[in-house]
Amino acid sequence: MSNKKMDGLIQQMENYLECWKQFNHFMGLARAKKFNPEDENQFLEIKSLLVQELELILASVEISSPNREDVHSLVGNAPSLRYLSEMNDGILRNLENQWHKIYIGWHSILGQLKVRHREDDTKSPFSFFGKKE
Repeated sequence: MSNKKMDGLIQQMENYLECWKQFNHFMGLARAKKFNPEDENQFLEIKSLLVQELELILASVEISSPNREDVHSLVGNAPSLRYLSEMNDGILRNLENQWHKIYIGWHSILGQLKVRHREDDTKSPFSFFGKKE
């Protein structure tokens, strides 16, 4: 993968992780029962972005975890903030645990991409430092 494509993919992954943070923020609003119709609309937009960007990322990089089913399951189990706010605490904690595993998984993928990018930079004929020893 070219450096320019890798830079773009890393930026895309960083933006994707921001969407995951927002998803968690909205789960917190639902838990506290402090959301309004605008929050509900934004939550639906974030869910749409998570699913759409997932497909773009999976088309660019082969990963095993988190996988499409993990993401779809979490997003599908959170149809709305109102729905989340009416869940019992144990089920909501389970969703938060799912979110955390997926979030950490995406950070791991991002870290791997950054390592690969750094390794590609050291192999570049334009590198000032030459090969890694």
